[in-house]
Amino acid sequence: MPEATATPLVAVVLPPREGFGPGRTGALGLLARRLTATPGFRTIIVAGPQDGPVFPGIDLLTVAPSRWWLGNTSLRYARAVAHRLRTLRPALVEVHNRPEIALSLASRLPGIPVTLILNNDPQEMRESRTPAEREVMLRQLALVMTSSAYLRGRLLDGVSNPARDPVVLPNCLDLTELPPPVPRQRVILFAGRVVADKGPDSFVSACATALPHLAGWHAVMIGADRFRADSPDTEFVRVVRAAAEAATIQVLGYRDHPDVLAAMGRAAIVVVPSRWAEPFGLVALEAMASGAALICSPRGGLPEVAGDTALYADPDEPGALARAIRALAGDVPRRTALAAAGLARARLFDAPVIAAQLAALRREILGPDPAMTIRGTVGMMVSGHEIRGHGG
Repeated sequence: MPEATATPLVAVVLPPREGFGPGRTGALGLLARRLTATPGFRTIIVAGPQDGPVFPGIDLLTVAPSRWWLGNTSLRYARAVAHRLRTLRPALVEVHNRPEIALSLASRLPGIPVTLILNNDPQEMRESRTPAEREVMLRQLALVMTSSAYLRGRLLDGVSNPARDPVVLPNCLDLTELPPPVPRQRVILFAGRVVADKGPDSFVSACATALPHLAGWHAVMIGADRFRADSPDTEFVRVVRAAAEAATIQVLGYRDHPDVLAAMGRAAIVVVPSRWAEPFGLVALEAMASGAALICSPRGGLPEVAGDTALYADPDEPGALARAIRALAGDVPRRTALAAAGLARARLFDAPVIAAQLAALRREILGPDPAMTIRGTVGMMVSGHEIRGHGG
């Protein structure tokens, strides 16, 4: 089939435990899903075994780590993935957020370029913690992409002579998936994992201070320890929930991603009080795209996402966070202006915009005539029992 042989196939490899279906998907799975329509390429998602329905309309190859091979789960998964990709023969392999998987695949698939998209601090990940390891990674992989300039700086920290210069490829949203606009409610919203790094306790403390001064306003928390409905009820979650309830903050627990976006579309203010240096700040971007006014931490990649369209407050100074909430809640013109500016800025991160950037990077790797480097197509394996897609 001429069309099948004219379009390069990219195998996008997710971590072995990443969900790829409604109610089970974190940021990596959502990002991979949005980028499956990258122009000029066919995409197959490679993931570990799935314990529920998968996203429809997307070709998915599930691969289980072998119990018989040595190494940790990621390395056993990488070996099993390499075995399957030798048959599929993609033009390019694109690994999400696992340096050790990318390096393993690069060594096992000679002749097939392997790239890596980093969404976390490489200095905290296996096979990239030291400058020497990062130098090896930049030499052995065809390209390393980071979701923010902050992460790129962390990647290059201590690396004196990188063999290949890493590039920034921001995360994206599909703005067509956002719910239609609705009247704003006097709601101050936190949405994210209920873990210390995300600062939910700072949110509760700040709201407990601010709400008595804000007639008609109330606060809502969405989230759990994990991105799934059966998330464990940890001691930290219990402590935060008790403090929130004492402050009359509504605690909703885990909600699926469409419900979170709907809540952002109703809230007047969204707060992202992350303590850790956010590698990117996807929740902040979602809040901006949903038309909410944003208050966020100044750490990590968050300022790159929000620019001058947010109020910034240190999460370890609840008084400062409370003052920012009171100031924004009491100033309708400022709140409206920030929301409009955030929405305009969010369009820079729309999925088609970022997908076009990714397509250009892929073409640069494959050369001026990608068709000459094609090694396979999705159609070669649609009949295979491990391909799951179109609701299967």
